[in-house]
Amino acid sequence: MATDLEYQTSTTTPEIDEHLYSRQLYVMEKEAMYELRNADILISGMRGFGVEIAKKSDIYYFSDSDIGQNRTEVTREKLSELNTNVNVTYSSCNIDEDFLQKHKVNVFVLTDGDIDNQVKIGDYCHEHGIKFVNVNTKGLFGQIFCDFGQNFKVLDTNGEDAITEEIVNSISHDEIGVVSIVTYTKDGFEDGSYVTFHGVKGMTEINDREFKITVLDQYTFLIGDTRNFGVYEGGGTVTEKSFSDSLKNPEMLIYDFSKISMSANLHLSFQGLSLFQNQYNALPQPWNNDDADKFYEIVEKLNRENREQVLTDQLNKHWIRLFAKTCTGDLCPIQSVIGGIATEEAINAVTEKFMPIRQFLYFDAVECLPENVFHPSNETTKVVFGEDFQDKLGNAKYFLIGSGTIGCEILKNFAMMGIGCGRDGTVFVSDIDSIKISDLHRQFLFRSWDIGKMKSTVAAQSIKVINLNMHVHAYVDGDLSETEHIYNDHFFQQLDGLVTAVDNVKTRKYFDTIRITDLD
Repeated sequence: MATDLEYQTSTTTPEIDEHLYSRQLYVMEKEAMYELRNADILISGMRGFGVEIAKKSDIYYFSDSDIGQNRTEVTREKLSELNTNVNVTYSSCNIDEDFLQKHKVNVFVLTDGDIDNQVKIGDYCHEHGIKFVNVNTKGLFGQIFCDFGQNFKVLDTNGEDAITEEIVNSISHDEIGVVSIVTYTKDGFEDGSYVTFHGVKGMTEINDREFKITVLDQYTFLIGDTRNFGVYEGGGTVTEKSFSDSLKNPEMLIYDFSKISMSANLHLSFQGLSLFQNQYNALPQPWNNDDADKFYEIVEKLNRENREQVLTDQLNKHWIRLFAKTCTGDLCPIQSVIGGIATEEAINAVTEKFMPIRQFLYFDAVECLPENVFHPSNETTKVVFGEDFQDKLGNAKYFLIGSGTIGCEILKNFAMMGIGCGRDGTVFVSDIDSIKISDLHRQFLFRSWDIGKMKSTVAAQSIKVINLNMHVHAYVDGDLSETEHIYNDHFFQQLDGLVTAVDNVKTRKYFDTIRITDLD
């Protein structure tokens, strides 16, 4: 199994620092915060988004001086600086049943695992009641899978009373059995998805069996002929499937309805990658047409074999070949998105407060690709975009307004993507606020010794640690009409782009109304 592993467990300090966690308490409330404090979370894999989840951070935690050292050991030291209330320990040993039994984790987050490890770990967690989150990114594509077990409860699906997810209300004894459940399922079950029943009384024949369903409305779905079963007497829950079962018959959350078949294409592509590697002892080479064609053949075969019918009748050769051509790339913004979502799912698993993903989520950003990719190389970003495009990013001039929670993330992504790192590139950062204690658990560029200092100044200094080549200039002046002698036409006309990351309505309105000429 995976060799790099991060084991994180919260302290048992009884009181919660309401100044430090004030913003989080608004959303989570104290009961959920106590659950988080007492959680045992295992994160396997300390590459880009493994650390992103643990921070929530990225491989910017590694510097030249760390080369040759163990990732988890280096990461532990840096993560400990973020929040002294959290105990962070590490291990580089293999994860096996003895390890999991010894540490008794609540949630297992697996990153960058191959398909065999995903199945092995996922099924073990399903069998032993460990909540499982599987996370992967390849180039411009991301994958998340959640299995929180057979008895998972959602305490706050709609802000009202706590209910148990998918409790069966009734099952008809008919040629077409109708199942009525308690939970609102608009964003859960879909036509063609599969469910498993447990604890049903009377109609016991359906327990632990998988049924393909047809959704009628938010509370009912069909499961086929139930006349040969006993009469339903009560009880029962509808539960999520294990990872191995879900690979064959996936339930997928669709987020982009303009590319509705993308999820099925990516579901097959992520599996096909392991098959390609097993067959050719290597991953597809960047922008190699022959490898892309071989990869498509594998995915095409995977779509139809061992299934009653094809997973999708909209197999997209262009998307699948793009996946093959860019899959060896690592992009910090993609890892930030997927890592952030996976972190929220781990929080959901611990607190049972909000509805989790059911069960696969696939993400893509194919629109980011330039029309033509020139001079690709084996460097992680150039694999995807090519050297010419990377040079344009390096020489770009951007103005970032706000260096708080979102601003820190954007500045980090700029640094990791090389924006403003070329000879002619610069990133300008502006923020009029100083650092407060409540900022520390959300704005990772700041530490306790920075309290009282200006955000933009500290952010500019901290980002140079992440990427020494970044040209960054900090402003502490306001961004409104009173400072137009600073932010004048000459200032704006030199820019390639402007990004606002502020929660100040007045500032937002100002930038919505001004007209900036000659800004690309």
